[in-house]
Amino acid sequence: MRNLFALCLCLAGLQATAATFQDLQEQYKAQARQDNPAFGGFSSARGKSFYEAKRTRSSGKQSGCFDCHTADPTQPGKTHANKTIDPMAVSANPKRFTDLKKSEKWFRRNCTDLLGRACTAQEKGDFIEFLAHYK
Repeated sequence: MRNLFALCLCLAGLQATAATFQDLQEQYKAQARQDNPAFGGFSSARGKSFYEAKRTRSSGKQSGCFDCHTADPTQPGKTHANKTIDPMAVSANPKRFTDLKKSEKWFRRNCTDLLGRACTAQEKGDFIEFLAHYK
């Protein structure tokens, strides 16, 4: 019960807008520590593996982040409806991962679509860590 209360306090303290991706990372770091007291930090290598992984959807189709966002995250992507998606890499799109509400919206949609579940704070942080340092 105490852990649930601490998690609620942590989530209530999340800000809707972060000034930088580092601010957003700090918020995900707090969540990751609540989820796992042994949390050791985010990993660009894990984030890269997550981004590049092919997953089998419930339809049986293989897909991954790169299907819409391209293998090179500094380049614009395209949705299945052919709508342009701004680059994912922070080096190409400095506004990326600076708004918690927007980031959560897209994590929720894309994680559910690709994984069939919500992403963990660890996965989100690793993903951002990779894209924050991708050149």
